[in-house]
Amino acid sequence: MNSLASFFKLRRNTRNRFGGTLVETAIVMPVLVAIGFGMIEVGYYFYVKNSVQGAAREGARASIVSTAVNSDVTTAVTNAMASAGINAGYTTTTSPASISGLTTGTSVTVTVSIPWSSVSIIPMGYISSSKTITASATMRRD
Repeated sequence: MNSLASFFKLRRNTRNRFGGTLVETAIVMPVLVAIGFGMIEVGYYFYVKNSVQGAAREGARASIVSTAVNSDVTTAVTNAMASAGINAGYTTTTSPASISGLTTGTSVTVTVSIPWSSVSIIPMGYISSSKTITASATMRRD
């Protein structure tokens, strides 16, 4: 009997505390949601950064073939970016500007850059929209 009475007493105390739990949840929930969206945005940022680095590498690999021209580099970068789901908004540059007719052993650098504002999925502003993601890859001509 004593344990039954203490059970009902405990249950009565939890009813009185329900409002406190609701207030605590209302205070903590926006913080947890903001942290969740922040983690998603930062994770997507690193995905895009890795994709841009891969596209620059693929462009550099296409540029080292002795018969390669600038359109081969652009095509390789476009294919790599399309496979990552990024279809527009990026720029591709090569150094030297024209790669046709380069001698064997010449270094070719391919740089791919994209503004974060053109690929951001969550407009929360955790990562500034003025940020530009840039990646370069350098290889020697065969």
